[in-house]
Amino acid sequence: MTFLQSVKNTIQEYKLISKGERILVGVSGGPDSLALLYALYQLRDELRISLHVAHLNHKLRKTAAADCMIVRKISQRLSIEFTSTECDVTAFQKGSSLEERGRNARFAFFLKLAQKVGASKIALGHNLDDQAETVLMRILRGSGLSGLSAILPKRKICNLWVIRPLIEIPRERIERFLRQKKVRPCRDETNLQEIYLRNKLRHSLIPLLTREYNPKIKEILSSLAHTSASDYDYLLSNALLTNKRLGKTLSTKALQMLHPALQRMIIRIRISQLQGDTRRITATHTSEIENLINNHPVKSIVDLPEGISVTKKKNSIVFYRR
Repeated sequence: MTFLQSVKNTIQEYKLISKGERILVGVSGGPDSLALLYALYQLRDELRISLHVAHLNHKLRKTAAADCMIVRKISQRLSIEFTSTECDVTAFQKGSSLEERGRNARFAFFLKLAQKVGASKIALGHNLDDQAETVLMRILRGSGLSGLSAILPKRKICNLWVIRPLIEIPRERIERFLRQKKVRPCRDETNLQEIYLRNKLRHSLIPLLTREYNPKIKEILSSLAHTSASDYDYLLSNALLTNKRLGKTLSTKALQMLHPALQRMIIRIRISQLQGDTRRITATHTSEIENLINNHPVKSIVDLPEGISVTKKKNSIVFYRR
């Protein structure tokens, strides 16, 4: 199967793109995003889509300005509209990690630009290797079913869909596709520094697991994400109905009567309603809240990341910002 056919199959399987849509493509200049851009460019007539390239300069590397120029020139050569901006990520959203600030800055830029240019989807270049690394990171940090779902092929954010057409394609195939097209991607030297957990997994742990335990470890981890996402989606649909039925006040007795899986989902839904998402909420956090509901005395409190707390009252559980 050709690279383009693999991309098309993923688009069709997950219904990522509809005919006539305008797609904003996030392009850093690295291998993944460039491969995504060229693939969508070659499929644009068949899919009947129009493209707009977005590039954010994080100003973290000396080569960042050159990367932006390369992406601009490629976009011009392909006759695709291009928009770029700069952001001092070190000053963006103090209190979070540099990696998280960079991600949030990108999404803020992409969402705003997508609305401005009339794009209904934002396409990003995450691949199968990224998926495997993310699942392994979540396992090591302690995660439930939601975390194991890792990088979804399609996710709705602020009324726009973020899609990942390369999510089932290994990094090696992406590199080969670019070599065949004689495209030289930009290289982020920070990806070689093992001061970051993802880089340690990429350069040390995953090669060890591949070599000593299972040569298909990346595919297995990616498959785990796929099945976890499907199971999570089913549980979530049931949990949303149950959460609505429970009402604004969460009765301790009603929660205790739920299946533990539903109880955990209700917990995550209530946190998401306050926080906007459940980022940084691990299996350990949900376990602490389960213990609060089932075992701890009245007036007990569990503190969570992002300034969220949960307290046990006489007949209910209350989630609030502290």
